[in-house]
Amino acid sequence: MKYKLTGKWLVLLLLFSTNWLSAQETENNQKDFNDFTYRQGNAYRTASGLPGPEYWQNEADYQIEVTLDENEHTLMGQIEITYTNNSPQSLPFIWLHLEQNRFKSDSRGTLTTPIQGNRYSGDRDGGYSIAQVSAKLDKRGSKTSTKYLINDTRMQVFFDEPLAANGGVAKVSMNFEFKIPEKGMDRMGRLDVEDGTIYALAQWYPRVAVFDDVVGWNIEPYLGAGEFYLEYGDFDYKVTVPYDHIVVGSGALQNPKEVLNTRLQERMEMAAISDSTVYLVKPGEVLQPELTRPKQDGNITWHFRIENARDVAFASSKAFIWDAAMIRLPGGKTAMAQSVYPRESDGNEAWGRSTEYSKASIEHYSNKWYVYPYPVAVNVAADINGMEYPGVNFCSFNSKGSSLWGVTDHEFGHNWFPMIVGTNERRYAWMDEGFNTFINYYSSEAFNDGEYGSNLDQTRRYVSWLTNPDREGIDTYPDVANTSNLGMIAYMKPAMGLLMLREYILGQERFDNAFKAYINGWAYKHPQPNDFFNIMENVGGENLSWFWKSWFYGTDNIDLAIENVVPYGNDQVIILSNKGGVPMPVKLELTYDDGSSETIMLPVEIWQRGDRWNYQHRSDKDLTAVEIDPEKILPDINISNDKWPSNIYE
Repeated sequence: MKYKLTGKWLVLLLLFSTNWLSAQETENNQKDFNDFTYRQGNAYRTASGLPGPEYWQNEADYQIEVTLDENEHTLMGQIEITYTNNSPQSLPFIWLHLEQNRFKSDSRGTLTTPIQGNRYSGDRDGGYSIAQVSAKLDKRGSKTSTKYLINDTRMQVFFDEPLAANGGVAKVSMNFEFKIPEKGMDRMGRLDVEDGTIYALAQWYPRVAVFDDVVGWNIEPYLGAGEFYLEYGDFDYKVTVPYDHIVVGSGALQNPKEVLNTRLQERMEMAAISDSTVYLVKPGEVLQPELTRPKQDGNITWHFRIENARDVAFASSKAFIWDAAMIRLPGGKTAMAQSVYPRESDGNEAWGRSTEYSKASIEHYSNKWYVYPYPVAVNVAADINGMEYPGVNFCSFNSKGSSLWGVTDHEFGHNWFPMIVGTNERRYAWMDEGFNTFINYYSSEAFNDGEYGSNLDQTRRYVSWLTNPDREGIDTYPDVANTSNLGMIAYMKPAMGLLMLREYILGQERFDNAFKAYINGWAYKHPQPNDFFNIMENVGGENLSWFWKSWFYGTDNIDLAIENVVPYGNDQVIILSNKGGVPMPVKLELTYDDGSSETIMLPVEIWQRGDRWNYQHRSDKDLTAVEIDPEKILPDINISNDKWPSNIYE
């Protein structure tokens, strides 16, 4: 029904009409658009967002051998790290992370955990025993140093003389042992099931800290919420376990003939070319190792290798059902999806579909964003709600249906952020959790034509948090943030930000070009927030400083409003206002008296000179309705002022 101004509303309009034209330019809002400095480029990181001509990063290659003792629940072994210093300065020492020390009663993480506990609570009787430390430069005449210092979850290893810049190589070795925690901060640990114990091993070896061009050594302690920032390199590792265990891990199995009998090898070959799931160890074979293992007593060693990765994890148990299928990758390449889970988790409504989910997830991201680089993708059922490592997930053994799809897809999505694009999770959780949550939206929508779907686009579900006075900004470090805010500032709000960029601000094609350029430009490297901002602008072709400042570095909200629609000669003027602290382009759906409609987009620059804008709409038809953001992509905090005529006039 056409809206008409009559009676008192016409009188009010006449009183108001002398002001609405002059209100077009009331103030200067340049601070919202340009008061965000991040464009400085240098030889390491360019203003265009790409690595510079002199970009460098160091490399850490690992050779590790460990033995799992299932009676004592311990892991012990040796490690040799080959460290290459590609930086332009010599290094008298290197720093390593000893994250098992988090599970000591006097660790910083333990002492900063609330009395009531939280997700990142863990055992308190663990920690590393370190021995036989050796550090030596890889050059003639160098001397071995045994000097080191351990402080909480960090270890400083000194060289006899500084490691040369621009390619100097050193080898650092040591023996280590620790008790495997039962509760490993929801990231690793052990789970007793009917047929045995499931060991999910992560943060299990001394790991080299990142030395970069931004802050030098990144040595924040391991407290809880803050995850990891690691160098890339090649890993060659061997895991010795009881003969009846199955071991799965990051990378390709190097010695299948030594750990799998002929039957199991044949099943593995079948799975490698099968689009449907193939049992490797069937449910009825779990406690019958003679059917699938080549050895029936003692221990056996599983050997894995992965290249250009930042970490490795593995799982071991005699309780595993094991299945697999082929992953089809672009360019005719293939990989293998695998799942291991106890009989308690079996069933088509539960982990029986895990490999199907894994395959679909990896294939989707490979086709849409960047090809999956690893030979396997393993989903492990454990007493862990969800945690990711290169090529390996640990997910809850209790998950079923949509929850199992969701956690599987999310954790495999982390292979792109931060395993391929190697961000600093300990400082910038939003650059992996938020980016991953964003790509999960499209993966979930695509899987089986939306079998489980996603509601990320229903952004207004989060208005209560967005208006909560205790909310924090996305840029808050995860170990500093209130744990009640972490899900929003690390996952949902940055994901909504990317969704708005793709579906509302830039459009799909411009966004995808820029986002793929970011992934390709920083694959296996260490981007900072500014690198992401710059590349999105340079490739997307848009100055987005107003958006980064308000959405990623503030706590303001979106509140776009239609104040009124008034006649202006033969045209009509739509009076708009920005009542929130986040400027936005204004997408308007216009409905006419003949029942037709159209959509127009007003640029964000309408807000540069003030928080009110008058849009003169030229048309031979009369407007009967106007609505802001008809698809409801924006998490606008006030729905009552998004439409004209509003309900108060009806």
